[in-house]
Amino acid sequence: METLRFEFPGGAPTDPAAAPVLVGVVSSGNLEVLVEPLALNGTCRIEINTAARGFDQVWEAVLRDFFERSQLGDVRISINDVGATPAVVSLRLDQAVEEFRNRTGQ
Repeated sequence: METLRFEFPGGAPTDPAAAPVLVGVVSSGNLEVLVEPLALNGTCRIEINTAARGFDQVWEAVLRDFFERSQLGDVRISINDVGATPAVVSLRLDQAVEEFRNRTGQ
């Protein structure tokens, strides 16, 4: 397993009372995403635990694209990955953010 950490500053503040959201399933070729509010001065903090080693640059590109679309701030996103493709990662992240925003009314 490899653990990767990324931070993207300058996102829109999130309601600190928002309920966490969990989407996806950890299984072969898939991943789960947990989004939870956390006071981070507008930063989006992402931690990935992955079985696929050596894909740091791919993860960074996918997550940078995600942040540019979502502009989330004051959230921690935890990803447990078992070899998902970049397209599946983007899909799960978008799904998690949509559900998170629906719950918070943002």
